Amino acid sequence: MSQPRVPWKAVIGGSVGNLVEWYDWFVYSSFAIYFAASFFPEGDATAQLLNTAGIFAVGFFMRPIGGWLLGRYADTKGRKAALTMTVTLMSLSALLIAIAPTYASVGYFGAVVLLIARLLQGISVGGEYAASATYLTEATPAGKRGFASSFQYVSMTAGQLVGLGLQIILQNTMTKEALNSYGWRIPFVIGALGAAVVFYLRRNLLETEAYDEEEQDKGEKSERGTIKALMAHKKEALLVIALTMGGTVAYYTYTTYLTKYLVLTAHMEKATASLVSFSALFIFMLIQPLAGGLSDRIGRRPLLITFGIGSMLGTVPLMTALSSVSGFVGAFILSLVGLIIITGYTSINAVVKAELFPTHIRALGVALPYAIANALFGGTAEYVALWFKSSGIESGFYWYVSACAAVSLVVYLTMRETRDAALSRSEREGAAESVPVRA
Repeated sequence: MSQPRVPWKAVIGGSVGNLVEWYDWFVYSSFAIYFAASFFPEGDATAQLLNTAGIFAVGFFMRPIGGWLLGRYADTKGRKAALTMTVTLMSLSALLIAIAPTYASVGYFGAVVLLIARLLQGISVGGEYAASATYLTEATPAGKRGFASSFQYVSMTAGQLVGLGLQIILQNTMTKEALNSYGWRIPFVIGALGAAVVFYLRRNLLETEAYDEEEQDKGEKSERGTIKALMAHKKEALLVIALTMGGTVAYYTYTTYLTKYLVLTAHMEKATASLVSFSALFIFMLIQPLAGGLSDRIGRRPLLITFGIGSMLGTVPLMTALSSVSGFVGAFILSLVGLIIITGYTSINAVVKAELFPTHIRALGVALPYAIANALFGGTAEYVALWFKSSGIESGFYWYVSACAAVSLVVYLTMRETRDAALSRSEREGAAESVPVRA
């Protein structure tokens, strides 16, 4: 029997949009070093970063609202419609940041504009993750889902790499004064323009078979994407929160916070720290499909368990070593080790969550619990790290990351395998026909 083919048009269409979404989301963090002083009074650099990190975290707290609104929208209006809506909101938020006035000109009003933009980004990303995860999972044959859905983190990482790459270019072509003054606005303008292209691409995507079947089925459509329907799957929703906890803290530690950590703690030059992050993330991006494809062969749980053990035991020694690293090579190797460990989570977490829920509640089931977990743990990771640092007990953050991983590890060890879940009526019927009849 021939192997099912991956629908590359759907994967590329969903991924390119995801790239722009997460480029805009991560650019805020990677350029915060340059624009923090533009929106807050002069003072300690760590205090200014704490303020911008706080606004970054507030964006995460809007993600549950975005997950609820856009998750319901995806379950009632379709995955394609939700994907188009999310990228529109992200474009608007990027434009707001690009034109936000500074503290020197209007006082704290500029910070208010920044806050509003982050709130819109939070709503957008809260729905984007679920819409993208659901679309990539449903649009792919069962034997290739892990591989195809891994492109969600390929595109997320590519978005961050584009942002970091642009940062490196600007660092080498502009003076520090120019970057601090106006250069940091350039990536947000690019993000807003890029979203217009993605809007066109997503308008031409095909809807998934699983959603079309749900549309054709007779029954009560008003129950689709509702909290009431989600409450019928409370166990799965709680499972999503618990299995996300350790993964999201580790992910944001080794991605968005890493550059600041190398600058503030290891006292590395900003340009060198950015290059370390870029190089490590590039390799990380390339190995996502390999791990996703591996999960199609051996199952999802082995990869999750490997991540849980590695993050629980490896975070403290890795972060301790990174705190005293002096050159590019050492920082690159240590950062890459951390990213390889979290690949066991990032490469398959989207497909695992989508495989837990039935079609009529799948997008909301993925979106809301995941967004809650990110608001509580992912979005606050950078703020918690900076708080520990400002309190003089920076190593406490390393243990915090390890503890979060330990909680998720317990979940990975006890949860059911999801690899063979049937996501549509046709898949369920095909699975039933393949079961041999006993004499």
